[in-house]
Amino acid sequence: MSNSEIYHIPILNALPPAIMAQLLSDGTISRQTYSKNEIVHLEGENCQRIEIILSGQIVVERIGIDGDLMTVNYFHRGDIIGANLIFAATDHYPMTITARQDTQVLILTKAILADLLKAYPDFMMVYLRIISDLSVLIGTKMKNRVSRTIRQSIMTYLRRQSQLQKRQRIRLTLSKKALAEMFGISRTSLSRELGRMRDEGLIDFDQKTITILDPDFLL
Repeated sequence: MSNSEIYHIPILNALPPAIMAQLLSDGTISRQTYSKNEIVHLEGENCQRIEIILSGQIVVERIGIDGDLMTVNYFHRGDIIGANLIFAATDHYPMTITARQDTQVLILTKAILADLLKAYPDFMMVYLRIISDLSVLIGTKMKNRVSRTIRQSIMTYLRRQSQLQKRQRIRLTLSKKALAEMFGISRTSLSRELGRMRDEGLIDFDQKTITILDPDFLL
């Protein structure tokens, strides 16, 4: 990625171009590349830098109660890894962070970030907005997970898909793994609940479809 493309990333666009050029040329801000499926940070690792994603995709994952990995959030171009941790009293990554694709990032150390935040108010305001948006996102996800059971999440999804597809035999637009990630549960937990619902005569399913058997299910 060229320097001109880097300047179009919102957080970096808040810095004067001459300052960005200097930071890149003297190595104060460095680049790093992660290969697909490479672990970026382990759970419990100390956060001493932020990473601004230039290209690719990074995911935050945790081990579910059934022992499998569950994706908690996705980060893409322009997103920042560690933004909400680096100045926290407990500055350890709470979950494992992995590159889902070949990914390139810009690295700012804690000291450099602090200097830039103090020197450039526009940069600081964009950074604060990013942290605030991330806090809202996390809070919304946690609220949805706490307030809904697995079955309620499945039923809401199936009702919506039935309305969109105008039929009771719903063609799955996502894999069961992706569905589980969307609901914030493990794939094993999703499969177990689907099995229970089939045993109760509510649904039937195969690899590509879920059929709603109980008409009251759609009410």
